[in-house]
Amino acid sequence: DVQLVESGGGLVQAGGSLRLSCVASGSTYADYGVGWFRQGPGKEREAVSCISSSDGSTYYSDSVKGRFTISSDNAKKVVYLQMDDLKPEDTAVYYCTAIYVVIPAETLCTEDNLPGYWGSGTQVTVSS
Repeated sequence: DVQLVESGGGLVQAGGSLRLSCVASGSTYADYGVGWFRQGPGKEREAVSCISSSDGSTYYSDSVKGRFTISSDNAKKVVYLQMDDLKPEDTAVYYCTAIYVVIPAETLCTEDNLPGYWGSGTQVTVSS
């Protein structure tokens, strides 16, 4: 089994930055896709950014492109989401998901109902 733990959320003013971390433990494998999703108050869950270990691809939603950066440290089994120039509309619970197969980042972020592991989330609140 795999456990995912997110951290790094908090309260920040608009224009500020946060770095989220998703740490994996358990039966992980070299081929993976990891994604960050978020769910704001009264909104449906949406994909934010994904990364694939097999082809090195990354994917960003249009709403965060140019402001967020996803990266990974395979030795530490950590995927980061650097969030800069935060806006109030970025307020949400941020979840990471991982699937241990060869999968392009865009597929992980755009396909529904993929089997994978999920963390319990970390709250990000951006004040105006």
